[in-house]
Amino acid sequence: MITASCHCGAVRLEAPAPPDKLIVCNCSLCRRYGALWAFYPAAQVRLEGHPAETQGYVWGERTISTFRCRHCGCITHWEPLAPKPDHKISLNMRNFDPAELGEPRFARFDGAVSWTYLDD
Repeated sequence: MITASCHCGAVRLEAPAPPDKLIVCNCSLCRRYGALWAFYPAAQVRLEGHPAETQGYVWGERTISTFRCRHCGCITHWEPLAPKPDHKISLNMRNFDPAELGEPRFARFDGAVSWTYLDD
């Protein structure tokens, strides 16, 4: 397990292992957040303080909610609004200590125009 928290510690994140890749998205939200995303099966992630200490934001196609800590404002994760069985959520890996992440590859995702990975 790797663990992290928002800046104030009200929201804690746990993932089963370091990610293989970090997703850098250029959509209008992600480029402003500066987030590095990693997907995990929701059943394998533990989120302490969510939803009591988080606030969601829904925009655009209204398929996901992006969450931040209510206190310090750190972006913690996003999850689908209509989860399907075995759905995944995405954690903002900027909350994790870089030493815990190892050396994942970076994958650029064009969330602004084509909705495709630019490095594949």
